[in-house]
Amino acid sequence: MRTNRTVMMASLTLLALVLLAWQFLPTALDVPRYIIPTLSDCLSELHRMWRSEGLLGHLMSTALYTVLGFVIGSALGAVLGYLLGMSEFWERVLSPYILALQIAPKVAFAPLFIMWFGYNSMPKLLVTVLIVFFPVLVNVLQAMRTVDRDLVNLARAYNLSRLGIFFKVEMPSTLPNLMAGLRIASTLAVIGVTVGEMVGGNTGLGFLISYGGGQANAAMVFDAIVLLTVIGFLLYSALVRIEARVLHYIPKAQH
Repeated sequence: MRTNRTVMMASLTLLALVLLAWQFLPTALDVPRYIIPTLSDCLSELHRMWRSEGLLGHLMSTALYTVLGFVIGSALGAVLGYLLGMSEFWERVLSPYILALQIAPKVAFAPLFIMWFGYNSMPKLLVTVLIVFFPVLVNVLQAMRTVDRDLVNLARAYNLSRLGIFFKVEMPSTLPNLMAGLRIASTLAVIGVTVGEMVGGNTGLGFLISYGGGQANAAMVFDAIVLLTVIGFLLYSALVRIEARVLHYIPKAQH
């Protein structure tokens, strides 16, 4: 079994190779900087953006609405998933409409939200909530469908109320699926914010991507993409830590 230290060293070695290739391959292959900037070009542009473009404000705006949209969308998806899971009648009534809304491309709603709410932070928040909502809803609803019916019947035999069955049996059984849905949603939250900022925002990293593309400033676009990736990675890592604490009772697979 490989130790964590060995895995970390292999990962860092791979990262170093990627960074070296990024620095030297574009120049060696005579690729123009406005197509693929080198690592040093991106670092230089990052410093300029920090001094002249208000990079910190854009970064904080994107991070704030990523987390906010993720929290709101996840909460709504989990609550509706549990409610529908507890009522087969309403699940059957609402499922076709939920499916239709799920199939519809979420990014297509961004221009509509801009027409409704204007060029402010509301459209990107709503797009993020909409994108985050469905993975959580689907995972929770699927988990509620597969709860062990023998456990539910046993709980009923002990005269537990409907809420008692939910909190003692159904919710603990669905926590792994809920956490899986949250991890998926955390990566999609970054996409939702970025789309909203690119389509109609004047702040955020998505706006910098759009602005940099219009100026043929590939280094700015690369920097914004890397920072968006960092935001998504940090949010995902936080959820992995939370999941490890919440689901500590589940044994890990041995390799």
